[in-house]
Amino acid sequence: MKTLKLITFGIFLFISSTMHSQVSVNVNIGSPPQWGPVGYAETEYYYLPDVEAYYDVRATQFIYFGGGRWIRSTRLPRQYRNYDLYGGYKVVLNDYHGRTPYTYFDRHRVQYCKGYRGKPQRTYGYYKKDRNDYYKKDKHNRYDRHDRDDDHDDDDDHDRGRGHGHGRH
Repeated sequence: MKTLKLITFGIFLFISSTMHSQVSVNVNIGSPPQWGPVGYAETEYYYLPDVEAYYDVRATQFIYFGGGRWIRSTRLPRQYRNYDLYGGYKVVLNDYHGRTPYTYFDRHRVQYCKGYRGKPQRTYGYYKKDRNDYYKKDKHNRYDRHDRDDDHDDDDDHDRGRGHGHGRH
């Protein structure tokens, strides 16, 4: 019986020593999210006018109204799950330091209505749809240029039958 216990213990030690698990814990308690605006490291709350919700930086939770009450959640409500947090505007609430920023919701909703855009914002994290990055990578295929086959002449015979190309046909 004693040898069985020793063999079991030896197998356990052998297996545990051969298993190398790597655990990485990223603790960002109280630090701004990657999509947060740069320059406001001490802020406690953001107001997101497009979704009429708050974000608690310290608790890393969204606060929104639903079902007749204010809800705290790590995710936005279902209808806003595809909301672009990097591109959406964030109002930094520097003047509030409590647990219920929604006390001033009526004021915030009027002052910062849906679609509100204040000063331009930069975020902490990299955003793949960043407009500047788009223009750096796609210099030859910008959508602000006219398409070569767009046919802007509206068939008024401005080309006098010579075609649209510049070369010989």
